[in-house]
Amino acid sequence: MSPLTSPSRSPLRYAVSLVIAASFAPAVHAADLLTITQDALEHSATLNSSRSTFRSTEAGQDVERGDLLPQISATGSAYRYNTLESQSYSNSAVSEAGGSSSSTSSGEDYNGTSLGVNVTQALFDATNWYEYEQSKKQVGQQALQLEIDQQQLLYDVSEAYFDILRNKEILDASQAQEKAIGRQLEQAKEQFNVGIVAITDVNEAQASYDSARASLISARNDLQVSFEALERLTGQHYESIEGLADDLPIKPPVPAKRSDWVTLALQSSPSIQYSQAAVELAKSGVDIAKAGHLPTLDAYADYAYSDNDRDELKGHNENVEVGVQASLPIYTGGSTSASVKENTYSLEASQYDFEDQRRYTTQQVRSLFTQVANDVESVNAQQEAIVSNRSALEATRAGYQVGTRNIVDVLDAEQSLYEAISDYADARYTYVTDLLQLRQQTGVLNLDVIRGTNQWLRDTKRVSLTLADDRGTGTPAMDDIGERPKPPTTP
Repeated sequence: MSPLTSPSRSPLRYAVSLVIAASFAPAVHAADLLTITQDALEHSATLNSSRSTFRSTEAGQDVERGDLLPQISATGSAYRYNTLESQSYSNSAVSEAGGSSSSTSSGEDYNGTSLGVNVTQALFDATNWYEYEQSKKQVGQQALQLEIDQQQLLYDVSEAYFDILRNKEILDASQAQEKAIGRQLEQAKEQFNVGIVAITDVNEAQASYDSARASLISARNDLQVSFEALERLTGQHYESIEGLADDLPIKPPVPAKRSDWVTLALQSSPSIQYSQAAVELAKSGVDIAKAGHLPTLDAYADYAYSDNDRDELKGHNENVEVGVQASLPIYTGGSTSASVKENTYSLEASQYDFEDQRRYTTQQVRSLFTQVANDVESVNAQQEAIVSNRSALEATRAGYQVGTRNIVDVLDAEQSLYEAISDYADARYTYVTDLLQLRQQTGVLNLDVIRGTNQWLRDTKRVSLTLADDRGTGTPAMDDIGERPKPPTTP
């Protein structure tokens, strides 16, 4: 019996073994928006930088608190004392008679030690107190900046994700257009060869085909660029992502009143809250500057110990001093008053910035609300445009067959149909991203919103992101920022 016909190598048995092996193989699922967003929240360099800045600001608050707590310092020394005295003298009378002068010398050597401890506690220091209050406000403002950066990341990831899906549908339409016009070109060539049409029809078809090829190349490039944008945000590579369901509901935003969205934004927008926190910080700056006119009051305690081994001395010396000291700035060259004026103008500027941010957010929310409402109508119109353009193409082809239309009409109808298909895809994804941006500007874009959007993605409509990998072996890995610093642990 031949090995090819043996029971162990029979085609049926081989096919069954493949099915069994496939059943135990792990299923490879396309990545969805929620998974990719969670990756971005973990690996985004921008967001991680914002987190580190927030922690740094928190540590700065502890620095300012330290100025309000007791300050203790100690000094110590060990020394050797050595002196040498040399003196000479003469008697003037003796010198006149031819006498001589005399000299004496003496020295001292001993070892000594000293120790001092100083404790100071601020009883009243308005500058340090206001600086500490300002540091707490800085922590709150930086927390708002972290929220702004996080919501921006959620939108950026969503936009990059849906740009991939948008570009893939446009690419599919471009491929279909190229294929359809290619068939039209072949038909024109065949008809020219048998003398049915003139060479101008072939040239027209060739020109349209070349244009379709150029659009196809551009669409492929756009898909690759959008994929790279997503990879930059997440630091991860994905083989495929889930596509958007065809039955995605295209509805106006809820709540349905534009004024409700504006009210919500004025209450919830972290950008507005950040600008408002900047005003409070500027007020703290004015308080700090004014505190330069006030006195300071400190309690202190000093302890000093000294000892040495001089032969004629026994024991040691100790001194203890406890007291309160005050300081009042009388004249500082005008710098304190100038600082108050400087910070007052900074406060005024921050108030104008706050008002500008309120106006900007209001305008953005109004515009985006209107845009989303228009997107709903645009999607419906583009969907109807596909139906009408497809009917027009069929009618034009029929007219071309009977001689009432020429090839230019057919090519124009082909182009109009695939432009309508691309415009419909573009309108759908524009609706999704505009709605997400509306939520971001309002300040309510979070993971729950991403989950709600994610439920309209389907693995059956996956888009492959397998592209030529030209990263090379010398490219550093994602998240490779070098050795991370290790701050000391607080005892």
